[in-house]
Amino acid sequence: MPAKRRVAQLVMLGFAVLIVMGAYANVGLAIDEQVPSGMLTYGLGLGGFMLAAYLVLAKFAPWADPLLLPLVTLVNGLGLVMIFRLERAEMPGASATTQLLYTGIGVVLFAVTLIALRDHRTLQRLTYTSGFVGLFLLVSPLIPGLGKTINGAKIWIGFGPFTIQPAEFAKIALVVFFAGYLVAKRDVLALAGRRLLFIDLPRARDLGPVLITWGISLGVLVLQRDLGSSLLLFGAFIVMLYIATQRTSWVLIGILLFVGGAFIAGQIFDHVGDRFDVWLNPGSTEFYDREFGGSYQLMQGLFGMANGGILGTGLGQGHPELIPLAFSDFIFAATGEELGLTGLMALLMLYALIVQRGLRTSLAAREPFTKLLAGGLSFIIAWQVFIIVGGVTNLIPLTGLVTPFMSQGGSALLANWILIALLVRMSDAARRPPPQAIQNEGLTQVFQR
Repeated sequence: MPAKRRVAQLVMLGFAVLIVMGAYANVGLAIDEQVPSGMLTYGLGLGGFMLAAYLVLAKFAPWADPLLLPLVTLVNGLGLVMIFRLERAEMPGASATTQLLYTGIGVVLFAVTLIALRDHRTLQRLTYTSGFVGLFLLVSPLIPGLGKTINGAKIWIGFGPFTIQPAEFAKIALVVFFAGYLVAKRDVLALAGRRLLFIDLPRARDLGPVLITWGISLGVLVLQRDLGSSLLLFGAFIVMLYIATQRTSWVLIGILLFVGGAFIAGQIFDHVGDRFDVWLNPGSTEFYDREFGGSYQLMQGLFGMANGGILGTGLGQGHPELIPLAFSDFIFAATGEELGLTGLMALLMLYALIVQRGLRTSLAAREPFTKLLAGGLSFIIAWQVFIIVGGVTNLIPLTGLVTPFMSQGGSALLANWILIALLVRMSDAARRPPPQAIQNEGLTQVFQR
């Protein structure tokens, strides 16, 4: 059975690389009327990295979900194509070669995670260590001399010419902590207190973990000016708390706490209030012409997607370079201009399938820790996509998050490849039949021969 799935996975992986190479050629034909000269290099590079990932997966996780790697490969490859297209438009900062290099490093981390972590349940013994590491990474940009402020946000740390966004790695460590903590405390947190209307409220003494997480998330919002990480952190904890206890009241309390806290912070701190002002009045001349923190970038993204329409202008035939940071924060809007609403819906479907495979692993898992960890990691992918898509479409205030696997940047890409490795490891454990069943299957095949 594993051999059959691996063959199907290899075919899908090859098909994903072919789609990416077709899109890459399309960009060159549209701009220069010829296939790009580096197409073979990019094709062999991407194909070689994914073949290496496939071989490691087949060796160390043979029962893993066969769809996860091809889906991630396709999304990662389409991001490379869009960055290459922006590089050809001479957009400052766009570099497909750099992104391909980070993809290779991400695959290495994917392989190292699968090889080193043979049993993901060992992470449960590192619950509080993971929590400490996650919190340290989250607040490390505030350390004098280490943190760097870029575009008004204190979410980076620098080592010479290199910068890292530690919150991307902190999210994985904190989800591991949440899973281990909630497995140990879920019976207490599931106890009901008073009943209000049709909802059983939790006991007041059990609100401590939620209030602590809420306070940390607001601290990230106020001190680091990072609405995205704040929303991602608190949302992940509340959803995992709901998965562990099945109490709807925790979700309602979480929504009220975050919305109320963000509103109060917006009234007290100008940089928080500016986010909401731009969101509510993006077309205002006051905000559009503001040099920093205005709505120019948001409006350019909306104009680009409107120009794309239903079917898009075609790869290489639009003007996504007019959108500031189109290779990073606004790569979703740039994709929408050239692939249209149809292309964006297909892209969102790819993300939905990745999340669905992760949630399926959570449902199939036999241990509570695996259920919570797989569910939490799947949720943060979905939540991150919702936050960035909602931001660039002006559904919610714009945040500093990037589109997973597509946006240019090393920190997010490397962290997400580690996240996928964890999901692959857990899916292998969830799908692997008990040893006795494997032995009986082997004896049946011997007798049939």
